[in-house]
Amino acid sequence: MTKVLIIEDDLEQSNMLAEYLSSANMFVHCSHDGTTGIADLKKSDCDIVVLDIGLPDMDGFEVCRKTRAFSSVPVLMLTARGDEMDRIIGLEIGADDYLAKPFNPRELLARIKAILRRGSQYNPESTSNRFGRLEINEHARAAYMDGQAINLTAYQFDLLVSLSKHAGRVLSRDQIMDAMKGHDMEAFDRSIDVHISRIRSQIEDNAKKPKRILTIRGTGYVFAKEQD
Repeated sequence: MTKVLIIEDDLEQSNMLAEYLSSANMFVHCSHDGTTGIADLKKSDCDIVVLDIGLPDMDGFEVCRKTRAFSSVPVLMLTARGDEMDRIIGLEIGADDYLAKPFNPRELLARIKAILRRGSQYNPESTSNRFGRLEINEHARAAYMDGQAINLTAYQFDLLVSLSKHAGRVLSRDQIMDAMKGHDMEAFDRSIDVHISRIRSQIEDNAKKPKRILTIRGTGYVFAKEQD
């Protein structure tokens, strides 16, 4: 049974979501502020967190930052404003997806299932692909720099895999979006840029002067087969 932690201060909203997800055979626990939510997450083995941005003690961005310090559990953020900047910030700090309020609970359920599907494949015996200091194990859904696991969301990991499979080839943003089209994340301007910036922060010595994922001005990106 999928275990969902909802961190939402609106009691009516959280109860409604809990009832709906429970009817879909999910086990749901609700926390109503950031501090309690983080504490509940540390002592639970939940499969996904549904996190509201507008919490009373700290905003959802801070909760997500604190979560990423100790856990790679998928995080789906809820925003009342639907502001593109909120979405960008959420992606930059490690959220896997976002959903703007008001929303249909069926869409929330669909996005939860999509996120969990992306992370469900696991084969520890799979061989890894190496690119210098970077190692990518697609089936184990893990990436390493110098043998140390790096922290990427499910979407960012799949994006890294897609880029690496086209190493040496320049891809436009449209081609990248097309390659990622099994994902249910809503596309918006700068989304690919945000994700690539996050990936660079994990795999580049200097994210501002990348050597592995290069920007081709006016065209797109290329995953370098070899680094300078």
